[in-house]
Amino acid sequence: MGHETTMSHFMIFGKNDCPHTQKAVADFKKQHRSFIYINVENNEHGMKTLLEYTDGKYIVPVIVNVDEGNVNIGYTGD
Repeated sequence: MGHETTMSHFMIFGKNDCPHTQKAVADFKKQHRSFIYINVENNEHGMKTLLEYTDGKYIVPVIVNVDEGNVNIGYTGD
């Protein structure tokens, strides 16, 4: 009672042949975190959004915490 936990929602922008993207997706699944994966290679809007988050640099993955507005560029799992 009185101690609520809220689950954050994430967007992972990446590409299928990127090992860091695949690690992020696998880790998020293992941790049962709620996320949407956007493959920027076949999603033009996703690519535009990715470039907005990275100031025009093509870097993957980009992980966005939708609820808090935090943006993490790159992923190592640490």
